[in-house]
Amino acid sequence: MTCVVLHPDDDVAMLTAQAQEGDRPLAVGEPLARRLQAGHKLARHAISKGQPIRKFGQVIGLATADIAAGAHVHTHNCGMGGHDDSYSIGADLSAARAAIPDSPPRTFEGYLRPDGRVGTRNMIALVSTVNCSATVIRQAVRAIERAGLLDDYPTVDGIVGVTHGTGCGMAAEGPGWENLQRTLWGTATHPNVAAAIFVGLGCEVMQIARLRAAFGGDGSDRIHGLTIQDSGGTAATVAAITARVAEMLPDLARVQRTPQPLSALTVGLQCGGSDGYSGITANPALGVASDLIVGQGGTVILSETPEIYGAEQLLLRRAASPQVAEALIARLDWWTAYAEMHGGTMDNNPSPGNKAGGLTTILEKSLGAVAKAGSTPLNGVLAYGQQVTDRGLVFMDTPGFDPVSATGQIAGGAQLIVFTTGRGSAFGSKPAPTLKLATNDRLFAQMEGDMDLNCGDIVSQGVSLQDKGAEILDLIVRTASGRASKSEALGLGDHEFLPWQIGAVM
Repeated sequence: MTCVVLHPDDDVAMLTAQAQEGDRPLAVGEPLARRLQAGHKLARHAISKGQPIRKFGQVIGLATADIAAGAHVHTHNCGMGGHDDSYSIGADLSAARAAIPDSPPRTFEGYLRPDGRVGTRNMIALVSTVNCSATVIRQAVRAIERAGLLDDYPTVDGIVGVTHGTGCGMAAEGPGWENLQRTLWGTATHPNVAAAIFVGLGCEVMQIARLRAAFGGDGSDRIHGLTIQDSGGTAATVAAITARVAEMLPDLARVQRTPQPLSALTVGLQCGGSDGYSGITANPALGVASDLIVGQGGTVILSETPEIYGAEQLLLRRAASPQVAEALIARLDWWTAYAEMHGGTMDNNPSPGNKAGGLTTILEKSLGAVAKAGSTPLNGVLAYGQQVTDRGLVFMDTPGFDPVSATGQIAGGAQLIVFTTGRGSAFGSKPAPTLKLATNDRLFAQMEGDMDLNCGDIVSQGVSLQDKGAEILDLIVRTASGRASKSEALGLGDHEFLPWQIGAVM
């Protein structure tokens, strides 16, 4: 039976194939009492109750019972504990700087914007300031598509309705307000958006004029705004939006793709529906691709703060400055207090699906998740939806819920999202497309229509992480240059815009 030991110090080995009841995969101990899926863990030796359990060379929890050699190690005998919070800030910074690859400059075919940023798509965005205008926007998108207004403009890649469930009944200041402001403005002015129309009701808290004032809107023809109340109601507003889009299309279609350096690319890193394979196939392979992007002068955004808990020391050891480290620690402290305020704890994760795939504790999950970020220095820590200005690896504070996290990354400027999954995902995003990487062969075969690339062959065929990382980078370059992702071809992304809501609903 095939097993893999990920680090010499590990107390567990991971199954890389299904084990049947009665099997002895490690040739030690008693036969298995039940069938186990690939991705689950077995004890390499006897582990006493209370002792730490290591995987990836790191503690993933404490034994809650005596564990015999060869036995299944999971939620029934492994619990939270042993989290290393004795941070050695900057200890690995020199090695992280040395890990930045030196490779010949590469380009992709992108849309150069007047402000110097580069789009991977050329889209029109209709952005609701408030939930009250969401239906008008959806109807306007359908009207524009039914009329075929974009058919004669092949360089316009589509129209997206950016709607959400808030914008009123909320405080007009504070973190929830700031999150929504940044997210709406960042999406409307995204490099993948050629022009945007803000659509409000007219009396909501999130006013178009306040957005312009807060972010320096200059009234240029790229950003438009109207309200349902001033336009004469629902039908009149739909007609006004349709007319405005028809009027702007000839100008928006003039832009052409041209060769642009990879230094202009910002990629959001996501994982969802993780399994035991995530931390050994797709995530570290994406980490290799992340390093290659950083080596080209580009940017990668790691996020999902609750899903780095327990592995933050790996980032803090390569923080570019004490200030960067302090900013990350502050966000983790905030999340600990936030979870406690609502009766939760940071170890409420993993999800039932994660556990079915072999992940036991948030420590184990986080160690695998951080692998997406590669090995280069951590150069910045950003608020949710904040515009990315630092290059290289940066961290954005977001929840672990994938649509909310990706929404923040896109608002911050990510022109592309790369999303690893072991259990399967039907996620897509607009105006920045999502690429989905399967962690195992079974998932890729089962959901090939949704998966852009299989990383399971790292285990099944012995493909190296370096080769798979280079393959991922090639896929990123092709997609940035206009190749449709699987989620785009399926029409996903119209309902996945989900800003992070914090605070009371008033």
